[in-house]
Amino acid sequence: MHSHCYIALLHHPVLNKKGDIVTTAVTNMDIHDISRASRTYGLAGFYIVTPVRQQYDFVDRILNHWQKGFGLTYNPSRKKAFDIVSVKETLADTVDDITRQSGRPVRTIVTSAMARERTLSCNDMKELIAADDDAWLLIFGTGWGCTDEVIENADYILEPVKGPADYNHLSVRSAVSIVLDRLWGVR
Repeated sequence: MHSHCYIALLHHPVLNKKGDIVTTAVTNMDIHDISRASRTYGLAGFYIVTPVRQQYDFVDRILNHWQKGFGLTYNPSRKKAFDIVSVKETLADTVDDITRQSGRPVRTIVTSAMARERTLSCNDMKELIAADDDAWLLIFGTGWGCTDEVIENADYILEPVKGPADYNHLSVRSAVSIVLDRLWGVR
């Protein structure tokens, strides 16, 4: 179990295709797939970060369906995955919440589809996390990725997920699952 590790799915500030700073929409599939992957790999929490009030309501409706509504009887295991989901307005609010919950300082790790300076391999990151009792927050950007400011302010930058082809535009759900497996998968 990785009771000191968390994921944030960042919907703002992120980039669009033109490089503009935007807010992206929360999707039902991201909530389902990332919460299930986070729970499977034993993470302590999955944060959805959006400043849009209607998006909070959307997430609440989905969570309530699976935690209290018909979904609870239809698929009880989904409730267990959704029990670790929280919504916060900003990344700073997320870090504050983790600090309060864990009682530990929070180290941030940002992901990017592009290679950058200060990039660490998944193996190096895995060793750092294992050797440290701080709380760790793994940040995934939606849209076309995290802004330069988010990346520059992170404590660490994780290497991109790459395949053998020159095409590199995975869904965030796929990238999360691959990264979690590289960091904590059982071999």
